[in-house]
Amino acid sequence: MEALFAGVVGTLTACGLFLMLRGRTFPVIVGLTLLSYAVNLFLFSMGGLNTHAAPVIGASLSPSDPLPQALVLTAIVIGFAMTAFVVILAIRARSELGNDHVDGRQGDEEPPR
Repeated sequence: MEALFAGVVGTLTACGLFLMLRGRTFPVIVGLTLLSYAVNLFLFSMGGLNTHAAPVIGASLSPSDPLPQALVLTAIVIGFAMTAFVVILAIRARSELGNDHVDGRQGDEEPPR
């Protein structure tokens, strides 16, 4: 179970970083979202991967740690707000510049020196 979980977190991180290095704004937004999902899963795994542990102290012999669950819940809210902000920023840049390249130039232009 831990190996599968680590593989999923690693795959999400790798895909997120790959997409964040693209030249268009939409893949950058998707990559940022995938990277936030990977961080959320990583934070959640810090509490331990107990399948039969209750999150309430006293309900089971080995309760799970509620702090990573609270951190993930907070990170989900922050990630949603960040994604909404980046989408609005990308729409504004697209309307002002006329393209969706992250540098604000067309794909076939030379970069400034």
